[in-house]
This record gives sequence, structure tokens and C-alpha cells, in this order.
Amino acid sequence: MTKVILVDERDKEIGVEEKLKAHIEGKLHRCFSIFVFNSQGELLLQKRTKTKYHSGGLWSNTCCSHPEPNRNLKEEAKRRLKEEMGIDCDLKEVFSFIYQAKVKAKKGYLTEYEFDHVFVGKFDGNPKINPEEAEDWKWEKPDKTKKDIEENPEKYTSWFKMIFERVLKTQPKY
Repeated sequence: MTKVILVDERDKEIGVEEKLKAHIEGKLHRCFSIFVFNSQGELLLQKRTKTKYHSGGLWSNTCCSHPEPNRNLKEEAKRRLKEEMGIDCDLKEVFSFIYQAKVKAKKGYLTEYEFDHVFVGKFDGNPKINPEEAEDWKWEKPDKTKKDIEENPEKYTSWFKMIFERVLKTQPKY
């Protein structure tokens, strides 16, 4: 049973909870979102597998997950990036924020209430996706992604739409 780290609004740990229960009850917990860019300034997007417990079949940032209790946050982000996308690269935390969103799940809806640590990395090459996590991927210019989000917001995860443009402001212009 996967556990998530419950936190307060300052990211202070206050306990642990089973992952699905935390999402059912809408408890604030720690997560991370990773955005990997290549040297041409393209962003690596992943399409979540349809079998995910929520937001299945939607496009999102390169990788997102929850750190395991009693582990280093950055090391957990690197570990999950390797597990999900087969990528090993340096990561830098660029900001963190709290968000809350209702997300479509296999049965009804769940609440994402997360203290999200946002990391960026650089990688040139193609990922080796884990089919249990992602069903597709693409390198895409941010301007094209931005236009598609505006025209087809239902194709993207809620958290990705919230942080996409903020992440772009942390990146150099190519």
C-alpha cells in the first residue's frame, strides 16, 4: 500500500496516509512535478496511461509523483523520473506551491490537494517509458503546447495547466 506524506501549508510533515485515501479525503500531501527540456527548448510531455487511478489518458509534464516517507525529495524525484521515463538527468527545484483540484478518477472524482515541488532538468535523447505509467510521449515546443492547451484544455492534467507557463518563466529563451 503506497503512502503519501501529509503536510501543513508550510510543507511541515504532519503524518502519512495511504495514497488513495488521501485523495478521497482531500488531505494536503507532498508531491513533485518534473519538467524536462532538451537543448532545443522543447518540453518532454507524457501521456498518462489510461489505467492510472486518476487523470488517465491525459497529457502532462514529464513526470509527477509522491516522494516516499523518510526519503530525500530530490532523490525521489530522480528515482521516479528514471522509473517512469527511463531518464537520468540532474534536476533543479524552481518553485513550490499548493494547489487543489477535482480530478476524474476511474470511479467518480478525487481531490488533488498537494504541496507540489516543481523540478526542471535537461536531457537530449528519447525516453524509455514504463507502459504502466505512460502510454505515449513527445518533445514539443512550448508555444505549440500553450496553443493546444488553450484550444483543447480537456486533453491535459489540471496541475500541468496550472504550472506550465510559470515553469516556462524559469527557462532560458532558445
